[in-house]
Amino acid sequence: MEGAPSQWVARWAHLLASGGTVLDVASGNGRHARWFAARGHRILAIDRDAEALASMSAPEGIETLDADLENGAPWPLSNDRTFDAVVVTNYLHRPLFGHLIDALAPGGVLIYETFAVGNASVGKPSNPAFLLEPGELLAAVHGRLRVIAYEDGFLDDPRPAFVQRICAVSEPKPAESVLTIGNTPPGPPRYALTG
Repeated sequence: MEGAPSQWVARWAHLLASGGTVLDVASGNGRHARWFAARGHRILAIDRDAEALASMSAPEGIETLDADLENGAPWPLSNDRTFDAVVVTNYLHRPLFGHLIDALAPGGVLIYETFAVGNASVGKPSNPAFLLEPGELLAAVHGRLRVIAYEDGFLDDPRPAFVQRICAVSEPKPAESVLTIGNTPPGPPRYALTG
């Protein structure tokens, strides 16, 4: 369904605190920005397509930023601006991995899904620059984030594609590890595997 969020994004969105902030990277027309905003989250949607960004509005709770994330452009956000979730789908620019991780607040969730090697056999993108190598998302977060879920394989729906996707968390420091969800006792964070 057009405008519907990625199933991967929807599956892991429950890990984001109610009313939390979301950075939607390469947001396009804002299918994820709108979906999160409709659930009461505050959004920053970044894209280089000013027309696509203009289709989103502040009354929806969506802040937009027209920025080129490639071509040697600097990261457009200040180092102290962090988010409860960073969402990236169908986009890959490897030099951004560190910035995306740094943009996570303690306890923040990275939800990332894009095309992988093998996709050239079923369609676009086919350029290796836009296709993740096996295990590449795992390597990108290794030692920095806790991996909650990872998949690397083939999907038939919404169209045939080879994809790689990850959900990973920037764990709070030990002194902050008294997070509770629902009526769970204090202790290490609990990451529910279903929403």
